[in-house]
Amino acid sequence: MRLTVYLAGEIHSAWREELKKKSLALRLPVDFVGPMEDHERSDSIGEEILGKQPNALAKDMTASSFNNLRTGVLIHKADLVIAFFGEQYKQWNTAMDASSAIAAGKPLIIVRPEKLHHPLKELSRKSSATVETVDQALKALSYIFE
Repeated sequence: MRLTVYLAGEIHSAWREELKKKSLALRLPVDFVGPMEDHERSDSIGEEILGKQPNALAKDMTASSFNNLRTGVLIHKADLVIAFFGEQYKQWNTAMDASSAIAAGKPLIIVRPEKLHHPLKELSRKSSATVETVDQALKALSYIFE
């Protein structure tokens, strides 16, 4: 059995690479997908597809349409979603992706430090599991294959 795992979360730190590397070392039969990690491309995709927009608001609106399309398809195709909530960056997109996974009935592992317990308590209660570290998420993922 091979699983597709959507990795939701901020794109600025190396948490995805850490998880992928450790998963590979364990030889887990997993394919990872996630949001567009090239921030510049993510912000400009609307103009790449539809052409120059008249202002920053229109540019953001067109980009978000195509980013939502991409994310929706990948979450729908995923067998599992791992949503990483770090401390350094705003996490609006991560919360949206986690909520989309819940609404789609996808199993969801939330990764968040203990200090973010309170603001994420409702999402945590709706998730399949909540852990505090990437290593714990990897252990949960590994457990599926035992």
